[in-house]
Amino acid sequence: MRYPRSAGILLHPTSLPGHFGIGDLGESAYRFVDFLVESGQSLWQILPLGPTGYGDSPYQCFSAFAGNPLLIALEALQASGDISAEQLAAAPEFPAKYVDYGPVINFKYSVLKEAACTFHATKPVRYWADFEQFCADNQSWLEDFALFMALKGSHGGAPWNTWEWELTSRQPAALAAAHERLAPEIFAQRYYQYRFCRQWETLKGYSHEQGVQIIGDIPIFVAFDSADLWANPHRFHLDEERRTTSVAGVPPDYFSPTGQLWGNPLYRWDVLAEEGYSWWIDRFTQTFKMVDIVRLDHFRGFEAYWEVPAREETAINGEWVKGPGQDFFRTVKDILGELPIIAEDLGFITDGVRELRDAFDLPGMKILQFAFASDADNRYLPHNYSLNSVIYTGTHDNETTLGWYQSRDQEEKAKLHTYLAPVSESINWALIRLAYRSVANTVIIPLQDVLGLDNEARMNTPATPSGNWGWRFRTGDLFPQYRHKLRELALAYGRTEPAAREAMPDYM
Repeated sequence: MRYPRSAGILLHPTSLPGHFGIGDLGESAYRFVDFLVESGQSLWQILPLGPTGYGDSPYQCFSAFAGNPLLIALEALQASGDISAEQLAAAPEFPAKYVDYGPVINFKYSVLKEAACTFHATKPVRYWADFEQFCADNQSWLEDFALFMALKGSHGGAPWNTWEWELTSRQPAALAAAHERLAPEIFAQRYYQYRFCRQWETLKGYSHEQGVQIIGDIPIFVAFDSADLWANPHRFHLDEERRTTSVAGVPPDYFSPTGQLWGNPLYRWDVLAEEGYSWWIDRFTQTFKMVDIVRLDHFRGFEAYWEVPAREETAINGEWVKGPGQDFFRTVKDILGELPIIAEDLGFITDGVRELRDAFDLPGMKILQFAFASDADNRYLPHNYSLNSVIYTGTHDNETTLGWYQSRDQEEKAKLHTYLAPVSESINWALIRLAYRSVANTVIIPLQDVLGLDNEARMNTPATPSGNWGWRFRTGDLFPQYRHKLRELALAYGRTEPAAREAMPDYM
């Protein structure tokens, strides 16, 4: 699918400002949409919205279908009567510039549990029927997820394959007993998902009213410690004791000389194909309830994926194994129709990957930070782009543009400045301008690059297990100058409608 010429910002909701230690779906999210509109932007790109597990990564979630309760806006729960003003007033002081996940998790879940108890006890007329309808509509994934999370909590957070074998192997009698024993916690998990989904739907509706579409993210793989694996072990490469036999990763690349050993279980694509890819159909369907466009992470894995024996300590000793290829995308298209997908085609890309992407007319990704380390044939240089592309200065996995520039050697900097020609603006804005004036239909800029921040604001460093996903901006960081400059570029390079909104005043 091809997209109109447009521009947007990459910002995960956890990075929004707010009072409770982490960005959420409350007032700051709505004000960020307003910022996009005033800046001539029509796209907001986010990372996966799932409940985070290991390392707080949105790419290692407890479910491919559920939402992250940490994103629930507590002020909205007060307005609905689920919690009191006194509970919010008792919140500890949290850092404003980053998410300190441990204290945030402790505080927010303590409040959310009390909210669930209040909701269950009062059964408010205004919401109860809607809650029951939500549970019925999402039963196919919600019941397994709620039980999984309740069991995980009762086992001190331990992975599901360390539980009693009767639970690990999902014996019906053991599951029935767990349902009865853990009923309050199971209810709480349903409640969290209800409140998350309804808050997100309202925010998405507001974005649409303002002319902003949301780009979401589907990681190709799921986490081992997830409801998806526990409920569907037959769809993954596991042995009889529910241990992985091989895991996902990528070979040595730009980010790591030993590759990246992600450790995610690999799919049994033969089983998924026999089932008509029904699990993936359901996954796409659920995701498109939440977002308008999907960035399909690690797209090349659908053509061929890097399989590493499960006991390896690095990703070096892996091999390429053929993925489901065109059969998968034809099936999805036949059932769901033309889907708005962006192919994350970074890394080691072969002719086969390009053929798969182009067979379904999917736009690929271009990263300016990758463009200046080689010659004029570099596929990330703007003169080599096609219209059907999405260009970024960098992604959540990259350094910020300022941090990247500071770490370049003189040869690469010289190539960059030769390509740019003399510039009178900072390097981050020079590259933003380069992206905007390219032929690529879509431009997405991380907010850190708009703000001109160095690597202290980096979102993620691949192959590092901790210390990521914490960056937040503060309420006063979105100066009017940024609105003006983004809108000026969007107008100059045809990425917004000149008559769509009133012109911004000149703050420069």
